[in-house]
Amino acid sequence: MPDIFGQSPQGLAIILFAAFIGGIVRGFSGFGTALIFLPLATPHLGPFGALIGLTIMDIFGPLPNLRRAWLVVDKGDLTRLVLGCALVLPLGLWVLTQVEPEVFRYAVSLVALSMLTVLILGIRYRGRVSRTMVTAIGGAAGFLGGVAGLPGPAVILFYMSRPLQIETIRATILLFLFGFDFLILGFLTGMGRVTLAAAGLGLFLAVPNLVGNWLGGWLFRPDRERLYRAAAYLAIALAALSGLPLWG
Repeated sequence: MPDIFGQSPQGLAIILFAAFIGGIVRGFSGFGTALIFLPLATPHLGPFGALIGLTIMDIFGPLPNLRRAWLVVDKGDLTRLVLGCALVLPLGLWVLTQVEPEVFRYAVSLVALSMLTVLILGIRYRGRVSRTMVTAIGGAAGFLGGVAGLPGPAVILFYMSRPLQIETIRATILLFLFGFDFLILGFLTGMGRVTLAAAGLGLFLAVPNLVGNWLGGWLFRPDRERLYRAAAYLAIALAALSGLPLWG
């Protein structure tokens, strides 16, 4: 059987599965696509191929949930997060160009597992939150997004600590990650990393990811927050462990 998008049928099936499951988790939690997709897809696509595929499909995936998220998001916080991200993201991408693909795979899995550990242990920031701090969190997300493809952990850990409604937390994370996709796609295009094949794969992956996002959004109920978090944590842990280079 011929390769499709430069992938064997088995490799393509794994990538499609990662896109779909990542979409479901993001649909009901507001995050999780990168944490699930990158560990599973990077062994097949390489760091930049996985980043480009993720970014393009991720632009389409959240579309069914954007309108509802925009109604409840803290727009001031969202603006500051995106600004901080835009300032620091180029530095993270430059660091990525200096490391080996195996280092990227370790970084993705270890960042995902570290974030998961903090969430499960319930470690929270209890101090006062200033506007400058929110911008700095966006900067940290931009650096992690560039060097490991994971802008979410810094923002997720920060917002899980805040005394906000779960709908607002979910909306802020979802819309920030949506904005990040446009930022990193612009920078990667400027670096000459976006190829026709990578863009085509991203568009192809957008279909299962969009279906997953719709399904996850349909499943979302604020009164079942603990169930959704447990399911998201389990999916992230399995993806992160399977993505470690230890397994080949």
